Amino acid sequence: MMYVFCTSCEGQAKTELPKENIKSESKEVVISRGPQNIVRNIIQDRKGNIWIAAFDGIFRYDGKSFTNITHKVTSSHFFSVLEDSKGNLWFGSMGSGVFYYDGKSLRSFTTRDGLVNNNVGSIYEDKKGNIWFGNGGLSRYDGKSFRNFTTKEGLPINNVNAIIEDKTGKFWFATGGNTFVYDGKKLTVFTHDGKPFTNVRTIIEDRKGNIWLGGADGLWRYSGGTFTNFTHNFVGYIYEDKKGNIWTSTERDNSEASAIPGFDGRPSSDKAWALYRYDGKSLYDKKPTVKEMASKEDMITGILEANDGSIWFGTTRGVYRYDGSTVTGFNGKAGEK
Repeated sequence: MMYVFCTSCEGQAKTELPKENIKSESKEVVISRGPQNIVRNIIQDRKGNIWIAAFDGIFRYDGKSFTNITHKVTSSHFFSVLEDSKGNLWFGSMGSGVFYYDGKSLRSFTTRDGLVNNNVGSIYEDKKGNIWFGNGGLSRYDGKSFRNFTTKEGLPINNVNAIIEDKTGKFWFATGGNTFVYDGKKLTVFTHDGKPFTNVRTIIEDRKGNIWLGGADGLWRYSGGTFTNFTHNFVGYIYEDKKGNIWTSTERDNSEASAIPGFDGRPSSDKAWALYRYDGKSLYDKKPTVKEMASKEDMITGILEANDGSIWFGTTRGVYRYDGSTVTGFNGKAGEK
């Protein structure tokens, strides 16, 4: 099924920013622990700082201590964080729109400034330097104004979970409904054997140009017209490391659990989440090598490979670091290592 979706139509909502937009000096709070609530996204900036989007704020880790950047500015829950090509940071919140951080001050953008929705679950920068914000529709920011896309402009559904632009220039929009591909002229439902990929939560393009999708239909790879399914279990996040290994956060039965040293043991519930690593050298084998690296009763969300090779991942109770042998938690709660 194809939809009319034009990113340059004059009839679409385009909002110029007011000349004076509210800025506030960042009132940072340095603490010894990391977030204690739900962590949704983790990145590392060009200076080596690790940034964490959590329900109790935006945290920066400099290798020694954590700093809550937003603690005294807003109590909103944060879902997404992006460092743009100019080195500035963008923080997406639930209810308070998006915050722009230049290293000194925070600048807020909400629906009053032209943002399509104050719930921002995903942020993406395209090849032209435009910043996209997704959740209750799509907003594209060119540095001066917002252009919004909702069901009124041809977007089939407003709930956008993930956005990427692939090497060919096509845009992929993963939503709470179907997954769509936009080639610059038309928006097409992405299907496999005639069936759409529904409720995709995460989508990436690997270094070889393959598209990976994770969500309610499991983990899939799309390569040159060929589809490969790795698991049918729910996948919440996909990440490719520097060696080409694919890491996922996946729901699985407890009977499959095998916690590693430093983690808090096997969960007690029937369902749990695990951090899996698919070996990059065997991804095209009939039975690719996959290893469970950590298990947790709580949902595992964002994943990051830091510059030192360690793997950071978020859960519903904070952030953890895996150094290749043990897992260390940073939420400061009793029993966490």
